[in-house]
Amino acid sequence: MSTPIPVQQTGNANVLRQFYALTKPRVVQLIVFCALIGMVLAVPGLPSWAEVKLAAVACVGIWLVAGAAAAFNCLVEKGIDAKMKRTAWRPTARGELSDRQTLVFSALLCAAGSLLWFMVNPLTMWLTFATFVGYAVIYTVILKPLTPQNIVIGGASGAMPPVLGWAAMTGEVGPEALILFLIIFLWTPPHFWALALYRVEDYRKAGLPMLPVTHGNEFTRLQVLLYTFILFAACLMPFIYGMSGWLYLAVAVAVSVGFTGYAFALWRSYSDTLARKTFRFSLIHLSVLFLALLVDHYIH
Repeated sequence: MSTPIPVQQTGNANVLRQFYALTKPRVVQLIVFCALIGMVLAVPGLPSWAEVKLAAVACVGIWLVAGAAAAFNCLVEKGIDAKMKRTAWRPTARGELSDRQTLVFSALLCAAGSLLWFMVNPLTMWLTFATFVGYAVIYTVILKPLTPQNIVIGGASGAMPPVLGWAAMTGEVGPEALILFLIIFLWTPPHFWALALYRVEDYRKAGLPMLPVTHGNEFTRLQVLLYTFILFAACLMPFIYGMSGWLYLAVAVAVSVGFTGYAFALWRSYSDTLARKTFRFSLIHLSVLFLALLVDHYIH
């Protein structure tokens, strides 16, 4: 006969899961992955043991601050989240965690992230905390409820991870890091607008001026297509600049053709199903693109 699980333990485990959910784990994992790519590309050849340890500490610090920003975002947007199917499950939206608990949790993660100053370098810490302010305050509090261009302007914060990674390993921001920044910056609008197209009623109900709400479905689809063209060109820049070789170029062309193809099909004939597929492919596009950069770095 099995031993019953004490109610208190079950409750504590549930609370821990709620706090973990505040950090938006899947989003933060992508952030840390992009930062790690920046770290790897900043180091010629195979990294030394000291560089591996430095990268590991930097990843932890970036994860902590990114998690803090995500938790603060959940706090600020709890009312909006509660009105949207995609986010109504969040602990803050459901009232499972109080404002005080969420704020303290965010503050503790942010404070713990200061290890970047002591164990990595001051530049990485300041850039990481600037990213926190850009996302949690400038984007979430100011831009998101104010303008349909919130994703375009606020995308600068989401594009920072490779820059953080590069700064962690070199103590500076090189042109290569800025190219990686540009790719993510241009990738962000078509990625989020594809999502907004099939979630438009959620955004309208929440009162957020997302592009499909303010300018309509057709205009948004055109913007998604145009951005994929510009993104295609940006994805070629690592090869043109000499920071990658033919393997990366082949992969970049393939996934960019795929993303542009989805955007073109979406522009020609809309359906929620196609918008979902476009959104999902955008995630594949960025992940595969950066993975190709990683592999190419060691064979180029």
